[in-house]
Amino acid sequence: MWRRFLRNRRALIGGVIVLGLYLVALLAPLLAPHDPNQQILLDRLKGPSAEHLFGTDSLGRDILSRAIYGARVSLAVSLVATLITIVIGALVGLVSGYVGGWLDNLMMRVTDVFLAFPIFILLITVVAIYGSSMFLLILFLGLAAWPSTARLVRAEVLSLAEREFVLAARVGGAHNLRIMLVHLLPNLVPILVVAATLRVGIVILVEAGLSYFGLAVSPPTPTWGNMVADGRIYLDSAW
Repeated sequence: MWRRFLRNRRALIGGVIVLGLYLVALLAPLLAPHDPNQQILLDRLKGPSAEHLFGTDSLGRDILSRAIYGARVSLAVSLVATLITIVIGALVGLVSGYVGGWLDNLMMRVTDVFLAFPIFILLITVVAIYGSSMFLLILFLGLAAWPSTARLVRAEVLSLAEREFVLAARVGGAHNLRIMLVHLLPNLVPILVVAATLRVGIVILVEAGLSYFGLAVSPPTPTWGNMVADGRIYLDSAW
């Protein structure tokens, strides 16, 4: 799988970009030229310059530094929430697709119930009730999005369960848990990687949307969403 990845130029370029963003977020204290929360009102709304490559905001804070530190929040939230989504979705889809019967019907009906709720509206409701918290944001972002992964995994398991290697494992006396974990799960890795890749982008947009409305991480902690929200007022006068 690693060799195939290296031969795929587009995947390699995308992987380098994503890895670069995570490195920027990890090394934020070393890369940021200024304190992201330092306010210098004499420098407010200045355009790009040698001192402030991205300019400054309405409070004189360096936008480049805030963008770098904002990556830490957005990427950390997306990574952990995606891991929660993939783990739950893979577990539900694997068990549902392999066991089948009444358990499959029950788990898919529960999945349908979760799919019926708009994720963004659900998260807004949760934040309005429990307040803005990084832990709750990550938890509910992860818990709200597993149904699509579960359906994807279930469909693949239904196909894999009829393959010869699974029949051979059954004839060899392997129990169901071993078949699911040793024989089926490794074959699900490619679709789980694809699902995780797509989910990371979606989670970043959802987190940014919540931050835009002031419902995610509280200021003055910089996030990409609240930076866009702060800057929208000055599009005409200080783009």
